[in-house]
Amino acid sequence: MSDERVERRQAAVPSADEANIEPILPDMAARTELHSIDTLTLSDTQFLRGEAVGKATTTSGQLRLATNSGQLPVVVLQHGSAGMAPNVEMWVRELNKIGVSTFALDGFTGRGLIEVNTNQALLGRLNFILDIYRALEVLAKHPKVDPARIALMGFSRGGQASLYASLKRFHRLWNRSGVELAAYVSFYPDCATKFLSDTDVVGRPIRIFGGTPDNYNPIAACKAYVERLRAAGADVQLTEYPNASHAFDNPRGAQPAAMLPGYQSVRNCLIEEDADGLLINTDTKRPFAYTDTCVVHGVHIGHDPVATREAKQAVKAIFKKAFQLP
Repeated sequence: MSDERVERRQAAVPSADEANIEPILPDMAARTELHSIDTLTLSDTQFLRGEAVGKATTTSGQLRLATNSGQLPVVVLQHGSAGMAPNVEMWVRELNKIGVSTFALDGFTGRGLIEVNTNQALLGRLNFILDIYRALEVLAKHPKVDPARIALMGFSRGGQASLYASLKRFHRLWNRSGVELAAYVSFYPDCATKFLSDTDVVGRPIRIFGGTPDNYNPIAACKAYVERLRAAGADVQLTEYPNASHAFDNPRGAQPAAMLPGYQSVRNCLIEEDADGLLINTDTKRPFAYTDTCVVHGVHIGHDPVATREAKQAVKAIFKKAFQLP
Protein backbone atom coordinates (compact mmCIF):
# COMPACT_ATOMS: atom_id res chain seq x y z
CA MET A 1 0.00 0.00 0.00
CA SER A 2 1.40 3.40 -0.96
CA ASP A 3 2.21 6.04 1.63
CA GLU A 4 -0.44 8.24 0.06
CA ARG A 5 -3.19 5.61 0.65
CA VAL A 6 -2.03 5.06 4.27
CA GLU A 7 -2.20 8.78 4.92
CA ARG A 8 -5.73 8.94 3.45
CA ARG A 9 -6.92 6.03 5.66
CA GLN A 10 -5.39 7.56 8.81
CA ALA A 11 -6.98 10.89 8.04
CA ALA A 12 -10.36 9.17 7.79
CA VAL A 13 -10.23 7.92 11.43
CA PRO A 14 -12.35 10.37 13.47
CA SER A 15 -11.13 11.91 16.72
CA ALA A 16 -12.96 11.30 19.98
CA ASP A 17 -14.73 14.65 19.61
CA GLU A 18 -15.71 13.88 16.04
CA ALA A 19 -17.09 10.49 17.06
CA ASN A 20 -19.04 12.07 19.95
CA ILE A 21 -17.27 9.80 22.44
CA GLU A 22 -17.82 11.10 25.98
CA PRO A 23 -14.61 11.43 28.01
CA ILE A 24 -14.32 9.74 31.38
CA LEU A 25 -15.24 12.45 33.86
CA PRO A 26 -13.39 12.78 37.19
CA ASP A 27 -16.67 12.80 39.13
CA MET A 28 -17.83 9.54 37.54
CA ALA A 29 -17.83 6.59 39.95
CA ALA A 30 -15.79 3.54 39.03
CA ARG A 31 -18.54 1.38 40.53
CA THR A 32 -21.93 1.93 42.17
CA GLU A 33 -23.49 -0.47 44.66
CA LEU A 34 -26.77 -0.47 46.57
CA HIS A 35 -26.66 -1.91 50.08
CA SER A 36 -29.44 -2.83 52.49
CA ILE A 37 -29.06 -1.61 56.06
CA ASP A 38 -30.78 -3.42 58.92
CA THR A 39 -31.85 -0.82 61.46
CA LEU A 40 -34.74 0.09 63.76
CA THR A 41 -37.40 2.76 63.84
CA LEU A 42 -37.42 4.16 67.36
CA SER A 43 -38.95 6.98 69.33
CA ASP A 44 -36.42 9.53 70.53
CA THR A 45 -36.95 8.34 74.09
CA GLN A 46 -36.21 4.73 73.13
CA PHE A 47 -33.01 5.89 71.45
CA LEU A 48 -31.94 7.98 74.45
CA ARG A 49 -32.63 5.10 76.84
CA GLY A 50 -30.80 2.60 74.66
CA GLU A 51 -33.94 0.49 74.24
CA ALA A 52 -33.60 -1.66 71.12
CA VAL A 53 -37.31 -2.46 71.04
CA GLY A 54 -38.38 -0.43 68.03
CA LYS A 55 -39.70 -1.64 64.71
CA ALA A 56 -37.23 -3.66 62.62
CA THR A 57 -36.57 -1.63 59.48
CA THR A 58 -34.49 -2.02 56.34
CA THR A 59 -33.12 1.15 54.79
CA SER A 60 -30.54 1.49 52.03
CA GLY A 61 -27.38 3.26 50.99
CA GLN A 62 -25.80 4.01 47.63
CA LEU A 63 -22.06 3.34 47.64
CA ARG A 64 -20.14 5.06 44.86
CA LEU A 65 -16.52 3.91 44.66
CA ALA A 66 -14.26 6.65 43.40
CA THR A 67 -11.58 4.46 41.79
CA ASN A 68 -10.93 0.82 40.93
CA SER A 69 -7.87 0.23 43.08
CA GLY A 70 -7.13 -0.15 46.78
CA GLN A 71 -9.09 0.53 49.94
CA LEU A 72 -10.60 3.98 49.72
CA PRO A 73 -11.75 6.69 52.13
CA VAL A 74 -15.52 7.10 52.33
CA VAL A 75 -17.84 9.91 53.40
CA VAL A 76 -21.25 8.82 54.69
CA LEU A 77 -23.89 11.32 53.52
CA GLN A 78 -27.16 11.76 55.42
CA HIS A 79 -29.99 13.67 53.76
CA GLY A 80 -32.39 16.05 55.46
CA SER A 81 -36.16 16.31 55.87
CA ALA A 82 -36.72 16.55 52.11
CA GLY A 83 -35.05 13.21 51.43
CA MET A 84 -32.38 12.68 48.76
CA ALA A 85 -32.32 16.24 47.44
CA PRO A 86 -30.00 17.46 44.64
CA ASN A 87 -27.39 18.71 47.11
CA VAL A 88 -26.61 15.09 48.02
CA GLU A 89 -25.85 14.29 44.38
CA MET A 90 -23.76 17.44 44.09
CA TRP A 91 -21.61 16.48 47.08
CA VAL A 92 -21.26 12.90 45.82
CA ARG A 93 -19.74 14.24 42.61
CA GLU A 94 -17.49 16.73 44.38
CA LEU A 95 -16.08 14.05 46.66
CA ASN A 96 -15.72 11.37 43.98
CA LYS A 97 -13.76 13.96 41.99
CA ILE A 98 -11.01 14.06 44.66
CA GLY A 99 -10.82 10.28 45.00
CA VAL A 100 -13.19 9.92 47.98
CA SER A 101 -15.98 7.35 47.81
CA THR A 102 -19.44 8.15 49.16
CA PHE A 103 -22.19 6.21 50.91
CA ALA A 104 -25.45 8.16 50.58
CA LEU A 105 -28.06 6.91 53.06
CA ASP A 106 -31.78 6.88 52.31
CA GLY A 107 -33.53 6.95 55.66
CA PHE A 108 -37.02 7.49 54.23
CA THR A 109 -37.96 5.01 51.48
CA GLY A 110 -37.62 1.93 53.68
CA ARG A 111 -39.88 3.63 56.22
CA GLY A 112 -42.55 4.53 53.67
CA LEU A 113 -41.72 8.25 53.84
CA ILE A 114 -41.01 10.82 51.14
CA GLU A 115 -40.47 13.93 53.26
CA VAL A 116 -41.12 15.14 56.80
CA ASN A 117 -40.73 18.90 56.37
CA THR A 118 -44.46 19.38 56.81
CA ASN A 119 -44.83 16.84 59.64
CA GLN A 120 -41.66 16.25 61.61
CA ALA A 121 -43.52 13.99 64.03
CA LEU A 122 -43.58 11.24 61.41
CA LEU A 123 -40.07 10.12 62.43
CA GLY A 124 -38.07 10.55 65.62
CA ARG A 125 -35.12 12.81 64.89
CA LEU A 126 -32.53 10.48 66.41
CA ASN A 127 -33.29 7.56 64.08
CA PHE A 128 -30.76 8.84 61.57
CA ILE A 129 -27.96 8.48 64.11
CA LEU A 130 -28.76 4.81 64.55
CA ASP A 131 -28.97 4.41 60.75
CA ILE A 132 -25.50 5.96 60.43
CA TYR A 133 -24.00 3.60 63.00
CA ARG A 134 -25.62 0.61 61.28
CA ALA A 135 -24.24 1.83 57.94
CA LEU A 136 -20.77 1.79 59.46
CA GLU A 137 -21.20 -1.94 60.10
CA VAL A 138 -21.76 -2.42 56.36
CA LEU A 139 -18.79 -0.28 55.36
CA ALA A 140 -16.41 -1.87 57.88
CA LYS A 141 -16.77 -5.21 56.07
CA HIS A 142 -16.42 -3.90 52.52
CA PRO A 143 -13.14 -4.88 50.79
CA LYS A 144 -12.90 -1.55 48.95
CA VAL A 145 -13.33 0.61 52.05
CA ASP A 146 -10.60 1.71 54.43
CA PRO A 147 -12.35 1.47 57.82
CA ALA A 148 -9.83 3.88 59.35
CA ARG A 149 -10.82 6.57 56.84
CA ILE A 150 -14.58 6.98 57.10
CA ALA A 151 -16.17 10.38 57.82
CA LEU A 152 -19.70 11.70 58.18
CA MET A 153 -21.54 14.59 56.56
CA GLY A 154 -25.21 15.53 56.90
CA PHE A 155 -27.72 18.21 56.02
CA SER A 156 -30.48 19.82 58.14
CA ARG A 157 -32.17 16.89 59.95
CA GLY A 158 -29.23 14.82 58.69
CA GLY A 159 -26.92 17.61 59.82
CA GLN A 160 -28.33 17.30 63.31
CA ALA A 161 -27.63 13.57 63.13
CA SER A 162 -24.09 14.09 61.87
CA LEU A 163 -23.44 16.60 64.66
CA TYR A 164 -24.79 14.61 67.59
CA ALA A 165 -23.46 11.29 66.27
CA SER A 166 -20.21 12.58 67.77
CA LEU A 167 -21.49 12.08 71.34
CA LYS A 168 -19.52 9.39 73.19
CA ARG A 169 -22.67 8.35 74.98
CA PHE A 170 -24.50 7.61 71.73
CA HIS A 171 -21.53 5.60 70.45
CA ARG A 172 -21.57 3.51 73.63
CA LEU A 173 -25.32 2.90 73.34
CA TRP A 174 -25.58 2.10 69.65
CA ASN A 175 -22.34 1.89 67.64
CA ARG A 176 -21.30 -1.75 67.27
CA SER A 177 -19.23 -1.28 64.11
CA GLY A 178 -15.82 -0.71 65.69
CA VAL A 179 -15.42 2.30 63.36
CA GLU A 180 -14.18 5.61 64.72
CA LEU A 181 -15.23 8.32 62.31
CA ALA A 182 -12.46 10.61 61.09
CA ALA A 183 -14.57 13.80 60.99
CA TYR A 184 -18.11 15.08 61.53
CA VAL A 185 -19.38 17.70 59.07
CA SER A 186 -22.80 19.24 59.64
CA PHE A 187 -24.69 21.60 57.33
CA TYR A 188 -27.37 23.91 58.84
CA PRO A 189 -28.33 21.51 61.68
CA ASP A 190 -31.02 21.94 64.31
CA CYS A 191 -29.18 22.79 67.55
CA ALA A 192 -32.32 23.59 69.60
CA THR A 193 -32.05 20.47 71.78
CA LYS A 194 -29.70 20.08 74.73
CA PHE A 195 -28.91 16.42 75.40
CA LEU A 196 -27.39 15.00 78.55
CA SER A 197 -23.58 14.88 78.30
CA ASP A 198 -23.70 16.54 74.89
CA THR A 199 -20.30 18.17 75.32
CA ASP A 200 -18.62 14.80 75.89
CA VAL A 201 -17.78 14.14 72.25
CA VAL A 202 -15.22 12.02 70.44
CA GLY A 203 -11.81 13.56 69.83
CA ARG A 204 -12.29 14.17 66.10
CA PRO A 205 -12.93 17.35 64.12
CA ILE A 206 -16.49 18.68 64.21
CA ARG A 207 -17.30 21.26 61.53
CA ILE A 208 -20.60 23.15 61.18
CA PHE A 209 -21.75 25.27 58.22
CA GLY A 210 -24.77 27.56 58.17
CA GLY A 211 -26.17 30.89 57.07
CA THR A 212 -27.00 34.04 59.00
CA PRO A 213 -30.56 34.41 57.57
CA ASP A 214 -31.49 30.73 58.10
CA ASN A 215 -34.93 30.79 59.75
CA TYR A 216 -35.48 27.02 59.62
CA ASN A 217 -32.59 26.07 61.92
CA PRO A 218 -31.18 29.39 63.19
CA ILE A 219 -27.42 29.44 63.47
CA ALA A 220 -27.56 31.24 66.82
CA ALA A 221 -28.49 28.01 68.59
CA CYS A 222 -25.48 26.28 67.03
CA LYS A 223 -23.20 29.12 68.10
CA ALA A 224 -24.28 28.58 71.69
CA TYR A 225 -23.60 24.84 71.41
CA VAL A 226 -20.21 25.45 69.81
CA GLU A 227 -19.22 27.67 72.72
CA ARG A 228 -20.13 24.90 75.15
CA LEU A 229 -18.17 22.37 73.08
CA ARG A 230 -15.11 24.63 72.97
CA ALA A 231 -15.26 25.13 76.72
CA ALA A 232 -15.14 21.34 77.04
CA GLY A 233 -12.06 21.15 74.78
CA ALA A 234 -13.68 19.85 71.59
CA ASP A 235 -12.12 20.38 68.15
CA VAL A 236 -15.07 22.31 66.70
CA GLN A 237 -15.44 25.12 64.17
CA LEU A 238 -18.48 26.94 62.83
CA THR A 239 -18.51 28.68 59.44
CA GLU A 240 -21.23 31.28 58.91
CA TYR A 241 -22.24 32.66 55.52
CA PRO A 242 -23.92 36.11 55.70
CA ASN A 243 -26.34 35.65 52.81
CA ALA A 244 -27.04 31.91 52.91
CA SER A 245 -30.52 30.63 53.68
CA HIS A 246 -31.38 27.09 54.69
CA ALA A 247 -30.30 24.42 52.17
CA PHE A 248 -28.02 26.97 50.49
CA ASP A 249 -25.95 24.20 48.86
CA ASN A 250 -28.87 22.81 46.84
CA PRO A 251 -28.03 23.79 43.23
CA ARG A 252 -31.71 23.52 42.28
CA GLY A 253 -32.87 25.77 45.11
CA ALA A 254 -34.74 29.02 44.55
CA GLN A 255 -32.83 32.25 44.01
CA PRO A 256 -33.64 34.27 46.03
CA ALA A 257 -34.80 31.96 48.80
CA ALA A 258 -38.51 31.13 48.68
CA MET A 259 -40.99 31.00 51.56
CA LEU A 260 -42.42 27.53 52.17
CA PRO A 261 -45.40 28.11 54.47
CA GLY A 262 -46.13 24.48 55.35
CA TYR A 263 -42.70 23.60 56.72
CA GLN A 264 -42.36 23.14 60.49
CA SER A 265 -39.57 24.79 62.46
CA VAL A 266 -38.62 24.57 66.14
CA ARG A 267 -36.73 27.87 65.92
CA ASN A 268 -38.67 29.30 68.88
CA CYS A 269 -38.30 26.17 71.03
CA LEU A 270 -35.83 25.24 73.72
CA ILE A 271 -35.74 21.51 74.35
CA GLU A 272 -33.76 19.60 76.98
CA GLU A 273 -33.37 15.91 77.75
CA ASP A 274 -34.24 14.90 81.28
CA ALA A 275 -32.87 12.02 83.32
CA ASP A 276 -35.58 9.65 82.03
CA GLY A 277 -34.68 10.20 78.37
CA LEU A 278 -37.65 12.47 77.73
CA LEU A 279 -37.26 15.60 75.60
CA ILE A 280 -38.79 18.43 77.59
CA ASN A 281 -40.08 21.76 76.31
CA THR A 282 -38.38 24.13 78.74
CA ASP A 283 -41.27 26.61 78.53
CA THR A 284 -44.07 24.19 79.36
CA LYS A 285 -41.97 21.78 81.46
CA ARG A 286 -43.77 18.97 79.63
CA PRO A 287 -42.57 16.49 76.98
CA PHE A 288 -41.98 18.32 73.72
CA ALA A 289 -44.46 17.74 70.89
CA TYR A 290 -44.80 19.24 67.43
CA THR A 291 -48.18 20.60 68.50
CA ASP A 292 -46.47 22.91 71.03
CA THR A 293 -46.99 26.63 70.47
CA CYS A 294 -43.25 27.20 70.02
CA VAL A 295 -43.38 25.20 66.76
CA VAL A 296 -43.97 27.56 63.86
CA HIS A 297 -44.76 27.13 60.17
CA GLY A 298 -43.02 28.90 57.33
CA VAL A 299 -39.33 28.92 56.43
CA HIS A 300 -37.16 30.33 53.65
CA ILE A 301 -35.14 27.89 51.58
CA GLY A 302 -32.90 28.69 48.65
CA HIS A 303 -29.56 28.38 46.89
CA ASP A 304 -26.56 30.62 47.50
CA PRO A 305 -23.90 30.06 44.80
CA VAL A 306 -21.21 32.03 46.62
CA ALA A 307 -21.62 30.17 49.91
CA THR A 308 -21.79 26.87 48.04
CA ARG A 309 -18.55 27.56 46.20
CA GLU A 310 -16.77 28.47 49.43
CA ALA A 311 -18.23 25.48 51.26
CA LYS A 312 -17.03 23.11 48.54
CA GLN A 313 -13.48 24.32 49.01
CA ALA A 314 -13.69 24.12 52.79
CA VAL A 315 -15.25 20.67 52.90
CA LYS A 316 -12.78 19.15 50.46
CA ALA A 317 -9.93 20.61 52.53
CA ILE A 318 -11.42 19.03 55.66
CA PHE A 319 -11.60 15.58 54.14
CA LYS A 320 -8.23 15.79 52.44
CA LYS A 321 -6.68 16.51 55.82
CA ALA A 322 -8.73 13.89 57.68
CA PHE A 323 -7.91 11.22 55.08
CA GLN A 324 -4.32 12.37 54.49
CA LEU A 325 -4.86 12.92 50.79
CA PRO A 326 -2.52 14.99 48.59
